[in-house]
Amino acid sequence: MAGNTFGTLFKLTTFGESHGEALGGIIDGCPAGVTIDIEAIQHELNRRRPGQSAIVTQRKEPDAVQFLSGLFEGKTTGTPIGFTIPNVNQKSADYSHIKEVYRPSHADYVYDQKYGIRDYRGGGRSSARETVSRVVAGAIAKQMLPEISINAFVSSVGEIFIDKPYQALDFSLTETNAVRCPDIATAKKMEEHIKEVKKQGDTVGGTITCVLKNVPKGLGEPVFDKLHAELGKAMLSINAVKGFEYGSGFCGAKMKGSEHNDLYNTDGTTKTNLSGGIQGGISNGMDIYFRVAFKPVATLMQAQETINTNGEIVTMQGRGRHDACVVPRAIPIVEAMAALVIADYYLMARSDI
Repeated sequence: MAGNTFGTLFKLTTFGESHGEALGGIIDGCPAGVTIDIEAIQHELNRRRPGQSAIVTQRKEPDAVQFLSGLFEGKTTGTPIGFTIPNVNQKSADYSHIKEVYRPSHADYVYDQKYGIRDYRGGGRSSARETVSRVVAGAIAKQMLPEISINAFVSSVGEIFIDKPYQALDFSLTETNAVRCPDIATAKKMEEHIKEVKKQGDTVGGTITCVLKNVPKGLGEPVFDKLHAELGKAMLSINAVKGFEYGSGFCGAKMKGSEHNDLYNTDGTTKTNLSGGIQGGISNGMDIYFRVAFKPVATLMQAQETINTNGEIVTMQGRGRHDACVVPRAIPIVEAMAALVIADYYLMARSDI
C-alpha cells in the first residue's frame, strides 16, 4: 500500500490498523531545538480519543503516545521522531458479522477489490483511528510555530448551522460542550439532534470551519503546490470528508467581481477577506479560513441491503461502537492537518525551495 506519507520537507508517515497492536508514525524534517510539551500533545490526543462523551463511540482508548526517537531533554534533535499509540480496547468480535459482507458506502468493498484482502476488524487501515497519528504530528507542528493560532469548530450538524461569522465567535467556548461549537445555543440544538439520530440507529454529517491567524505572508508554491490546494488535499485525506472550500468558497461563484474583490489598505491588508487569506496560491497575511464537509458515518445500527463476498444480496446491521456524528471528534484532526501544511510550507519558504 502506497500513500502513507504526507508532506515535502516536514513529512509524516503513519502506520497501523484500528485493531492491531498499535498505531504510530515517523516525522521527518522537524528542525532541531524545538521545545516539545508532551502534555500538550496528549491534550490534543484527548480531544480526538473515543469515549469522551455520550454522543461519540464508547470505545475506551487512553491514546497514550510513546516517543521512541527524535527527542532529548525536552527538545527535538533534528532526527526522525518515531512514536506509537498502543491499542488497548479492541473488540474484534464486534466485526465478525461483516467478515464476508461489505458495508454500504464504506471502504470494505474497494479495499477487497484493490488488495485482494482486507482487515474487517474496524476497517483496519481505512478506519478513522488512523488519524490518531496525524494528531501527534500536528501537535508537534503547532509547537514548531507557536505564533500561529489554529482554531477549528463545528459550524453545522445536519441542517443546524451557526448563523454568525467566525469573527463574532469566542473560540474559547469551543471546548465547553460535547459538540465543540463555540455558539452555545446552537451547540445545544446540535447535541439534541445527534442524540435523536443515534436513538434511531442512524448517523448525521456536518461541517467544520477552521481559522488560522498570524500566518506569515508568502507561504505557497505556485503553480501546482498552491497553499489552498495543499490544504484541500490535507482535508480531503481525512476519513468521511466530502468537500472543502476556502474564503468565499462556492458562495463566491454567485457574486460579481465588484462585490468579491478585496480592496487594499495602504499597509497591504485588505478591507474584506473573501480571498480567505490566500491569493494566487500564496498567503497574504490575512486570516486563512476554510470549511470542511463530513458525510454521515457509513456504519448504521439499522438493517440495510448490501452484498457479500459472493456477490449475493444480503441484509446486514451494524454492531459495536460507532460515532453517530464524527464531526466533533474531527476538530483536532482538521487542526492537525492544517498545522502540518503550514509547517511544511514554512520550511519551504525558509529554504527558498
